Amino acid sequence: MKLGIVSDLHCNIDGLDRALEIMGPIDALLCLGDSISEYSFSNAVIGRLRELDAFTIQGNHEEVFLGAAGVRARSRADIDRSLLEWLAERPHRRELRIGGKRILLVHSTPWEPRGSYVLPHSSALERFGEADADIVLYGHTHRQLVRRVGRVLVVNPGSAGEARDPRNGGQLSCAVLDTVTEEVVVRDFPALPVGR
Repeated sequence: MKLGIVSDLHCNIDGLDRALEIMGPIDALLCLGDSISEYSFSNAVIGRLRELDAFTIQGNHEEVFLGAAGVRARSRADIDRSLLEWLAERPHRRELRIGGKRILLVHSTPWEPRGSYVLPHSSALERFGEADADIVLYGHTHRQLVRRVGRVLVVNPGSAGEARDPRNGGQLSCAVLDTVTEEVVVRDFPALPVGR
């Protein structure tokens, strides 16, 4: 199966749509959290994820928005309540079994307390090898990574919503994972001007 992977959309529907176009035909879409921003909600982004039946998890921005600090932000009249409920029902981590592979979706880390920024050069990356999975997919850092840590393939697609990776010229990115070959193709694409 070919899995399309996006993360850290931060309310950017143009970035999500461009990623979907660039990935080409995929069997399923996986979203690794932060599909919204701390105090902003996007009916368009969440609607698209729900429409595509994407395997979606919550990130730290969903935690803020859906928690006590987000009460006022959630009360906005323009928020589609059914989409808000759908997002609130997404888990913080998800384990999938696809094509005989155990795939773990997390936003930041497979261990608790979650929330650390594990960058590509971080020694903490070695801990991903302890995960009870064949493949671990994570986001949070907005930095791309494809690396085998012990027996575990670790993938971070970067961000399809808010470019922060200087190693790809500050472009947005997404990834496609072939579950049979475990080949991962990361695709970069330009960030669109705000207000386009």
